[in-house]
Amino acid sequence: MPTPNTPQQPEEFESSVNIQTFVVFFLAMIIGLLLAVLVLPNWLPNLAFSLGGSDPKAYWYLSRATAFASLTLLWISMALGMSITNKVSRWWPGVRASFAIHEYVSLLGLAFAAFHALVLLGDHYINFTVVQLLMPFSTESYRPFWVGVGQVGFYVWLIVAATFYIRSLIGQKTWRVLHYLSFAMYLMGLFHGLFSGTDVNAPWAQNYYWITGGILLFLLFGRIIGAILDKVAPVKPAPRPTPPAQHPPAAPVSARPVPAPVAANAVANSAPQAPISSGSTD
Repeated sequence: MPTPNTPQQPEEFESSVNIQTFVVFFLAMIIGLLLAVLVLPNWLPNLAFSLGGSDPKAYWYLSRATAFASLTLLWISMALGMSITNKVSRWWPGVRASFAIHEYVSLLGLAFAAFHALVLLGDHYINFTVVQLLMPFSTESYRPFWVGVGQVGFYVWLIVAATFYIRSLIGQKTWRVLHYLSFAMYLMGLFHGLFSGTDVNAPWAQNYYWITGGILLFLLFGRIIGAILDKVAPVKPAPRPTPPAQHPPAAPVSARPVPAPVAANAVANSAPQAPISSGSTD
């Protein structure tokens, strides 16, 4: 048990979402996003025109938008995770709050990544099939390698997110090793966007990739330098406060030693007195 003055580490926190809730949450996000595609055209005629016809474009736009939303949520999750290990989150918003937000944002980004792929089933230009979306490196009609890199990154993300809920089964050391895959997962998503995205040449997209990637690189270097400094000059725990000196309890009055003169007088007074003779006999 940690002492009141010792901040808790992330591994000491239990996940706020169990595995059943995780599955329900994930499916609800996917179903909700797909229903939005079906329901919104009834309210927005222009969107209905873009979703239907021989050359619908809304599915491609939705895929591009959710791609950036997913990568942004992954970036937030990564930044929060490194702020916990860098001990920055102790200042704000706190380790426990950062860990909970890190978990929820990762789930939300995973749902957006799944929608980013599934919504392409409605696009008639590329004509992806379900098998091609689920099997990495099988999209022959459009940049198969870099699309496959993104698909592998999604499955790695799914594994890392699932480790939150099976940590007690796999052990703390295995959980920590699998969690390091987050760095590879982010790089896969980044390269997938750079080499298979159609917005990469836009100035705003280039600024987005440079700024978000640079911030994570800065946090990573801070984490590495902090780990090196901890090994070179480890922080010693604060010494425990010295308890106050315990004085022996005072002896009862009857057991206290009596000074010598007083003791002698007491003995003389307590000795039996010889009877006084009157000097005459009967």
